[in-house]
Amino acid sequence: MKLSELLVEGASLDGADVTVSSITMDSRKVMRGSLFAALKGTDVDGASYIPAAIEAGAVAVLADADTAACAVPIVRSDDPRRTLALMAAKFHPRQPSVMAAVTGTAGKTSVASFLRQIWESCGEQAAMIGTTGVFAPGRADYGSLTTPDPVLLHELLDELAGSGVSHCSMEASSHGLDQRRLDGVNLAVAGFTNLGRDHMDYHPTVEHYLASKMRLFDTLMDAGKPAIIYADDAYSAPAIAAAEAAGLDVKTVGRAGNFIALKRVEQRQFTQEAELDIDGEIHFLSLPMAGEFQLANALVAAGMAIATGSDPAAVLAALKRLKGAPGRLELIGQAGNGAPAYVDYAHKPEALENVLKALRPYTTGKLVVVFGCGGDRDPGKRPIMGEIAQRLADLVIVTDDNPRTEKPSSIRAQILEATPDAIEIGDRKKAIEEAVAKLEAGDCLVVAGKGHEEGQIVGKEVLPFSDHKVLAAALEATL
Repeated sequence: MKLSELLVEGASLDGADVTVSSITMDSRKVMRGSLFAALKGTDVDGASYIPAAIEAGAVAVLADADTAACAVPIVRSDDPRRTLALMAAKFHPRQPSVMAAVTGTAGKTSVASFLRQIWESCGEQAAMIGTTGVFAPGRADYGSLTTPDPVLLHELLDELAGSGVSHCSMEASSHGLDQRRLDGVNLAVAGFTNLGRDHMDYHPTVEHYLASKMRLFDTLMDAGKPAIIYADDAYSAPAIAAAEAAGLDVKTVGRAGNFIALKRVEQRQFTQEAELDIDGEIHFLSLPMAGEFQLANALVAAGMAIATGSDPAAVLAALKRLKGAPGRLELIGQAGNGAPAYVDYAHKPEALENVLKALRPYTTGKLVVVFGCGGDRDPGKRPIMGEIAQRLADLVIVTDDNPRTEKPSSIRAQILEATPDAIEIGDRKKAIEEAVAKLEAGDCLVVAGKGHEEGQIVGKEVLPFSDHKVLAAALEATL
């Protein structure tokens, strides 16, 4: 494709109109004919790799407007990240006809998963892109990126569309939105779950965090398109205001919802019985999972499905058969005395609080939690999560999460400041085994923080580790 054909608004070409055979932002992936996107990162400026990219065969470079001239043509832009995403969308033009993105602090993975399941139940060829990987008919690629980089994303969307996928749900992380990774995606609907404390190592303020999330509404969505917003969160009002200011068709769900209103809910051990008002008609739903936060996620997903043309009756029927996303309040099994044990991805304060509150009604004995906090990330949340565990659980075991390059004992110490009654066991495998050994009839255990992850990051190395496998083995040993 000619470089001139890839140009978008806000970009200019300095040099000849060459033919581009691929696009990449990774200098190690440059091939002969590549356009190399020299982006500025947190630690590294991609401009320093331009000579190496040219030597590897790059025929053009995308960079900031003030980048010095080099041996190949330069596409200059004041916002090169957005330009890269829009150029990638031109280079890989196919997308599923119905694209949906959901943002929020917690619940994105569940909503995206639920929406894919609903569409599939309604007879659509549906896919999901998110933290747990890429899932489509005949495909299950487990991964770890909430929002892929724009080149990979548009390659993937083009591939999915080419394979017959018509509907695709995806997570929109604050990093992904702020870094323009979703720009160029033709969204049919967007959703919002909630906002809590997260990524304060990246965002300077909560206001910046919220503004990054709201790019989904005020920048990426066309006026008149539907925005499905959970109505009962502390940040629902600013999300609604942002969507309305962008001219979107705002539809809310939840107890205060105007699109799907939750009138009543009764919690049972592994299900929830809910009464819903949709367009003035009362519907009854039996949701096969615990925790009102999961009901909230299901309502957002249902709203997004209905807003994109799915029949409400078929959507409600699909909700009754939903399966939880991997590592999201996932029941792993029971100890020999019948005590249930769960794995959950909760690694932020609100998520941990939601999980513990969700399990409390089903626990007649002790509520036991095993958790830690990640290294090289927001240290301010560590005592907050310690206080939540101290307040809501009966037995707390503080262990290592992904310590990364921090000293693990220092991370644990910051948590323990707010949970003085906790047991400290740094070795995560031993911590899980100890928790299972302490379970008695009527107790309930949740291992929180890593969910579906298959590794533990220690230093710069990713060591094989699965909460699911370790917990399942420990439970098996009690039978």
